[in-house]
This record gives sequence, structure tokens and C-alpha cells, in this order.
Amino acid sequence: MLHGTAATVVLMRDHPDGLQVLMLERPRHRGSFAGAWVFPGGRVDPEDYALPGEEDDSDDGELAAARRAAVRETAEETGLHLQEPDLVGLSCWVPPPETPRRYKTWFFLAEAPEGEVLLSPDEHVDAVWLTPAEAFRRQRAGTLELFPPTWVTLHGLLGSETVAAALTAAAQAVPQTYATRRLPGHVPPAMVWQGDPGYPGDPGEEPEKPGEPEKRHRLIMDGNNWSYERTP
Repeated sequence: MLHGTAATVVLMRDHPDGLQVLMLERPRHRGSFAGAWVFPGGRVDPEDYALPGEEDDSDDGELAAARRAAVRETAEETGLHLQEPDLVGLSCWVPPPETPRRYKTWFFLAEAPEGEVLLSPDEHVDAVWLTPAEAFRRQRAGTLELFPPTWVTLHGLLGSETVAAALTAAAQAVPQTYATRRLPGHVPPAMVWQGDPGYPGDPGEEPEKPGEPEKRHRLIMDGNNWSYERTP
């Protein structure tokens, strides 16, 4: 059962070290994602949906509401103000069925507007701009905790050297849906998505041909050393 819908914004800026994203640290001893580093975002509220008779442009009602929530939550959590047209859809994440509180979460990319980051102390305790590569270095060192959706999103930005490149790539692609499942009995732990032979109830598009490598779409989580495997 899903408990609601949420929205997340990956704020990006250009930097001499490469594309950087804004990471926020959650309080360590309370709330959801305690102690983890996340992107700005939060739940979609009833007020984010259009009133009866109002138009939602070309988006369906849920996605349009997620865009409104993304703008609102970014302002509340960072003091940075976006407009809905600034957002480029990236992905949609659904947690594993056994997750206690399951929120379907829409991820958006946006160029960070000018201004100082002003944290909401009830939501986050620290903020930092990092390249995806530096975020992974800190995770491997054990100083930065990430959850799978954040990790996979950062991994997808590794090939983009600039904000413009990342936005263009996302705008030209179809947003990916990640309906996550845990891979039973796998050591180390792994998450899988549709297209992986370990995905429950997924027969695959075609049987593998002899001699071809088995298709993969999974995240292997070996301590702090994670690896993403995805074959065409």
C-alpha cells in the first residue's frame, strides 16, 4: 500500500570541479531518512492538487501536484525559489512493498537559482554542494550516508559535466520508473528493478541467447561500496 506521493528536486550548479548538487543532511535521531544526505523535497499536500474545474496543463493531476510540491518544499527547506517550468522530470521511485511508510516519489532536476541556502532547522542540520564523484568518495569513507534512490540519481549524473548537459539529457529521455524490490537471499544485499532476472514476476522481454551475458538492473550494496549494474 502506498501512503502518499512526494517530490524531490536535484538542485545543480556549475563549478570548476564539475557539476555539483545540493545535498542536505537529515537529523540523526529523528524523522524519516535519519542521518542520511538527501535532496530537498517532501510530501505532496492536498493543496498541491488543482481545484475542481482547474486545468493541469499537459501533466496528469498527480505529476502536476508533484511539481507544485517540489517548488514549495525547495523554498521551505533551502530558501531557494524555483518556478515550475524550471523543473525537468527525471524519474519516479516506488519503495519495496515491505517498507513501513511508502511514498511514490517524483524526482526532478533544476538549475539552482541565485541565493544563499537557508536551512529549515526542523528538517535538516547541514548542507553541502558536492560533485557526484565526491559524494561517492565520502560514502565509501563512511562519512556520508545515502539511500538507494539518491545513490542511483547521483550515478546517473556522473556523465554530465555541466548543468545544461544534465538538463538536456533528462529532457530528451523518458522518465524512468523504479519500482524497487529487494533481491531475496543475495549477499551482499541488492535492490533490483524491472528487466533484471531477479525481479519478482518479471519474465523478461526475451530469453537469453547462449553465450550472452545475463541482463542486469540492480544495485549491489556491499558495505559502503555500492555498484550499479544495468545492461541494455
